[in-house]
Amino acid sequence: MPTVEQLQRLLEADPNDTFVLYGLAQAHAANGDHDAAIEAYDRCLATDRLYSYAYYHKARCEDAAGRRQAALETLATGLAAAREAGDQKAVGEIGLLIDELKA
Repeated sequence: MPTVEQLQRLLEADPNDTFVLYGLAQAHAANGDHDAAIEAYDRCLATDRLYSYAYYHKARCEDAAGRRQAALETLATGLAAAREAGDQKAVGEIGLLIDELKA
């Protein structure tokens, strides 16, 4: 996995590269920096609101940071986006995470 620093350099060339923004968020999440990860997921979603897995992983970070209600709201938005995008795999995985967080 590329480092945060490598991904930030890539973003200098194209600050709206959705794939790099998602990767940056994943790198922050892997480092346990949930706030930075959430910010990067938000930037990714501002560029592509149908990037279903950004919602999923953003919600996991929100929950890990003790913000379960925010996570559930993110997942509701992500579920609608996944349905709009026709991404049935993401619909299923987001639905499972909703059920897990509500349990």
